[in-house]
Amino acid sequence: MDFFLNDEEKILLLKTAREAIRAKLAKTKPKYPDPTPLLREKCGAFVTLHKAGKLRGCIGHIEAFDPLFNTVIEVARASAFSDPRFSPVKTDELGSLEIEISALSPLKRIHDLNEIKTGTHGIMLKQGNYSGLLLPQVAVEYGWDRRTLLTHTCQKAGLPGDCWKSRDTEIEIFSAIVFNERDFNL
Repeated sequence: MDFFLNDEEKILLLKTAREAIRAKLAKTKPKYPDPTPLLREKCGAFVTLHKAGKLRGCIGHIEAFDPLFNTVIEVARASAFSDPRFSPVKTDELGSLEIEISALSPLKRIHDLNEIKTGTHGIMLKQGNYSGLLLPQVAVEYGWDRRTLLTHTCQKAGLPGDCWKSRDTEIEIFSAIVFNERDFNL
């Protein structure tokens, strides 16, 4: 990525994500801290929610449309309330949710699969109207090698697991600054 987030900025983003969810549940106006100049820079991001170690929601923007601070607010709410794989988060769940944020580098189109560094790069795969994305940390969590990561990205796109071999498939990579509440005992 072009920038580095210090611990204070990471904590601020984690608290902001939690406040976005809390305020929506409580139907109150959120009280956000002031973002640093760096957090006002445009950056793609994902917010992932876990409950008891299991995925509870994950939504994000791969591309930078808004400042990172605003993106985190938007995707935190979407992860909690709009991930179609899960029912919306309820008030009594808030205390048991763990928040993880992935701030993303710009996408880079590749033509050589050897450019993919498993655990460092996430993959965005496109073929026709289908696309799939897996964050860099997914391969680490499941112990996948490059081929397995590509196969699962194809499947996430709704395509055959070997679609990455096709000339019609575009593959882009990105990196992420990944941090969660456990990192800071929040």
